[in-house]
Amino acid sequence: MNFSANVLLALGASPIMSNVLDEAEEIARQADALVVNIGTLDNDSLDAMCRAGKIMSERHKNIVFDPVGAGFTSYRLKASSRIIAECRPTVIKGNASEILALSGRCVAGRGVDSSVQADMAMDAAQELSQCCGAVVVVSGETDLIVRGSQVSTVSLGSPLMAKVTAMGCVASAVVAAFTVHDSDVFLAAECGMTAVGLAGQRAAGLTRAPGSFQSLFIDKVYEL
Repeated sequence: MNFSANVLLALGASPIMSNVLDEAEEIARQADALVVNIGTLDNDSLDAMCRAGKIMSERHKNIVFDPVGAGFTSYRLKASSRIIAECRPTVIKGNASEILALSGRCVAGRGVDSSVQADMAMDAAQELSQCCGAVVVVSGETDLIVRGSQVSTVSLGSPLMAKVTAMGCVASAVVAAFTVHDSDVFLAAECGMTAVGLAGQRAAGLTRAPGSFQSLFIDKVYEL
C-alpha cells in the first residue's frame, strides 16, 4: 500500500487505501477510480471490495482488478470469481499465471509470481476479455493489453522490477489513475503500462540493486 500510494502521489494522483467495510461505500461514492487488489485478503476485506466495486460500477466509474495469486489457492480463485461477477471490472490486470487461472486453465505459479511468459496467456486473455467485457492486461517481460481481438504490447521495464515486491500492484494503480483522464480504457491501460515500464527502464539505468531501484523508480515516475 505504501509503495503504491507513493507512486500515485508522484504521478499526481490522490490515493486513499482502505480495506474497511464500514467506509467502503462512502469512499466509493467519492472516488474517481477504484483498484481492487487481493494481495492481502480475508473475508471482511473481500466484502469491502465487493461493496465498493458495486457502487463504482453503478456510478459508471472504472475498476481495475488485480487478482494477486489467483490460482495459487482455491480461496483466491473463488474470491476473484466473486469480484468479477459482482464488481464487473473494466480492467483486469495480472501476470500470465493469474490470467490463465481466471480463464479456467490450470497452471503452476510460484506464489504470486508467474511461472509462464505473458505471451503464453494471449488466448486466455482474449477469452477473459470477451467473457467479462473488460480490458485484460498481462504483465511480463512484454506486457499485453487485450480487448477482444484488439491487442497491444509494451516492451519496456527492467528485470529489476521482478525483484521489488508490489511492482505489479503499482502498475494496477497507475493504470487506474490513467483511466480517470481517458475515456478509452484500452488506451489508458496501454499508457499506464508504458509509464510504468519507462520509469522502470530509466531507474534501472542508474542502479543494479533492488533497494535503490525502488526509490529511483518513484523519482522517475515523478519526472514523467
